[in-house]
Amino acid sequence: MSSAFISRKRVVAVSAALAVSALALAGCSGANSGGSTSGGAGGGSITIGTTDKITTIDPAGSYDNGSFAVENQIYPFLVNSPLGTSDVKPDIAVSADFTAPTEYTVKLKEGLKFVNGHDLTSSDVKFSFDRVVSIADENGPSSLLGNLASVAAPDPTTVVFTLKEPNDQTFAQVLSSPAGPIVDEETFSPTALTPDVDIVKAHPFAGQYDITSYDFNNTIQYKANPGYQGLLGAAKTGTVNVKYYAEAANLKLDIQQNNIDVAYRSLSATDIADLSTNSKVKVVDGPGGEIRYIVFNFNTMPFGATTTEADPAKALAVRQAVADLIDRDAIASQVYKDTYTPLYSYVPAGLTGATTVLKDLYGDGTGKPSADKAKATLASAGVTGPVTLNLQYVSEHYGPSSGDEYALIKDQLEQSGLFTVNLQTTDYVQYSKDRTADVYPEYQLGWFPDYSDADNYLTPFFSADNFLANHYDNTAVQDAITKQVSETDTAARTSEIENIQAQVAADLSTIPYLQGSQVAVVGSNVNGTADTLDGSFKFRYGALSKG
Repeated sequence: MSSAFISRKRVVAVSAALAVSALALAGCSGANSGGSTSGGAGGGSITIGTTDKITTIDPAGSYDNGSFAVENQIYPFLVNSPLGTSDVKPDIAVSADFTAPTEYTVKLKEGLKFVNGHDLTSSDVKFSFDRVVSIADENGPSSLLGNLASVAAPDPTTVVFTLKEPNDQTFAQVLSSPAGPIVDEETFSPTALTPDVDIVKAHPFAGQYDITSYDFNNTIQYKANPGYQGLLGAAKTGTVNVKYYAEAANLKLDIQQNNIDVAYRSLSATDIADLSTNSKVKVVDGPGGEIRYIVFNFNTMPFGATTTEADPAKALAVRQAVADLIDRDAIASQVYKDTYTPLYSYVPAGLTGATTVLKDLYGDGTGKPSADKAKATLASAGVTGPVTLNLQYVSEHYGPSSGDEYALIKDQLEQSGLFTVNLQTTDYVQYSKDRTADVYPEYQLGWFPDYSDADNYLTPFFSADNFLANHYDNTAVQDAITKQVSETDTAARTSEIENIQAQVAADLSTIPYLQGSQVAVVGSNVNGTADTLDGSFKFRYGALSKG
């Protein structure tokens, strides 16, 4: 261990070096697999528009698509997905693999630096993961690290992750998720979130881009980082400007008039259909793992645990009756012009382990709603009279059609005569705080996967300290989730994933109902969009160029 490392970093214990089973970078060259790992960048500029909102660019406190979109551009990862694939390979590492059943060892590249000139070493890596776990912010990604026991940095380029359960089949993917950005320990607080303004001022970035201008949820200007040494290679465009829109209608107007180069998240289905006939732009889509779902707060929903009429059986009947009445086909076709498809389970179609358990259990058994079944369910539990649901949704964060989406859900529930639905909407920044503070008994969420594995639709939602914070606590489900993560036999793991979905479907802490694809609308001279609309679900600005 060098003296420079000791003087700048926290002192770490020296341990015997572990043999590394290399996950080599040799197969990572080429246009769609990362290209050069040296610095430098193309010239020119691109302007991107979005209605997404940022909560914070401190990775310990953000677990949402808008914030992660920023973090993907500026922070390095130990492993990452080359363009065009969801598979992960070493990013700022030279190798990453299991060296024992509960030890995952990463070797970093030599000479890594943040934009501010600080060395990036294993101590920064340990610091990054330790703070996510210790801060455990209610809106952060700490739930993804539930299997992490400890992190060691035995020398400046070696990191050893010790896991609670062996042979974690998702751990490499977790390292590329919102839990995985590597931050500068000289900039970030170890015990609390660091304000965005302090982060930007310190330039603690080592991704493809640096931030040169930051106006929270208004504009961001990125400049290519010439010192980037990661998997993705040099950014193809030197300057990227991102503009945040309050209204999707204004986003549509600017892209169709070529005032911006890219519109990514979220235009309405009607707007996309209209823009597809415009010769000035191109509509580009890619594989989607996005899902839409309703969350029930087990404490504050009707008959919830902290209500004056607390009754678990009646609360379950309410959730079951809602599931009986949701008409997914109608929402997909009427609101989204079939740019979304009906979803009948917790793992979306296309991923190993996906089922249609919600179709089998609820409604008429074929995917259609059934008012008769909902009525019988409530009656058998002793629930009388219309049940009042205070249902919350976000007007813009999940696209401008959320209002129409939830107006239709309200209509579907009320037409049965079994429910009275009070719809309310809130700005997403406030929404993200309120929903974890028991403010909303029932509410809308969308999910944009962190990695392409069924587990990412199970662990964050149904683990003991889940992201939803909705007081759902089923130890049998939690044990089953832990078991499937470590299962190395593919067939056995698939069966376990299917069984978990059956258990969760019986409890109904959430009701998934739609699955969507990724869509971007770009100027006719913009290239590289299809490369980054891949199964990693990360929109990398460095892939885009104008030609």
